[in-house]
Amino acid sequence: MPIPIVNHTRFDWHSDTPSAERPLTMSGRDLQAAAVLLPHHHSWGQFTYALQGVMRVEANHSSWIVPQQRAVWIPPGVVHGVTVLENTHLRPMSVYAGRAPFAGNECKVLELSSLLRELLTALEQHDRNEQSPREHLLMEMILDEIPRCAVQPVRVPLPTDKRLKTLCEALIADPGAERTLADWAGQVGASERTLARLFERELGMGFAQWRQQARLAHAAPLIANGMPLSQVAAELGYASQSAFSAMFRKTFGCSPSAFFK
Repeated sequence: MPIPIVNHTRFDWHSDTPSAERPLTMSGRDLQAAAVLLPHHHSWGQFTYALQGVMRVEANHSSWIVPQQRAVWIPPGVVHGVTVLENTHLRPMSVYAGRAPFAGNECKVLELSSLLRELLTALEQHDRNEQSPREHLLMEMILDEIPRCAVQPVRVPLPTDKRLKTLCEALIADPGAERTLADWAGQVGASERTLARLFERELGMGFAQWRQQARLAHAAPLIANGMPLSQVAAELGYASQSAFSAMFRKTFGCSPSAFFK
């Protein structure tokens, strides 16, 4: 079955563009699993809340997994593409560049506060054709609340070297693969020593650490969707649920069940 490609030039995420007077515009969109939004950029920032489903965002030589009930921030001008991993209902919001809630060009996956969820719902339900003091207050509160949300460390850096890129893309597609770096060397046409050097030079970490981050990113949507931790651990190549939970706690500072409560 061919992968559905979504042409962003014809994909109407928003009916209007944000401005200094109206710094936020938003709408709701549904995308089917395996849909791909080709790399593109726009002059405004994009804050997209995943009500349901899971998507992967690639930008700045990195990949982010965005599970349901989380949001991704993409700064103005940053080239990004989206792959839908599960049928997804999104609440995309355009943010006027002059009111970006974060400085710099770094993308972020955010854990939304209860207050921000309610504010987004209220803004979505507001009559788009009516610019009122209430709408203005909602926008100002949203812009104030976004940078207060916790940032999730689920970034997976991506390389530019073709050999290393082949390896990393294969592991992202199958994070539970137990091949060693020596095993991968025979498949991608580079020695084990060369691959180890490339990991450090291009990604700033070793193979084992990068694979751990890729597995963590993959685990987030599985846990969010209610998959038992023992099954998540087995799918990602961990010897036991306790081994996976220990790694998760070391990274996030709490257990998987507490993180997704």
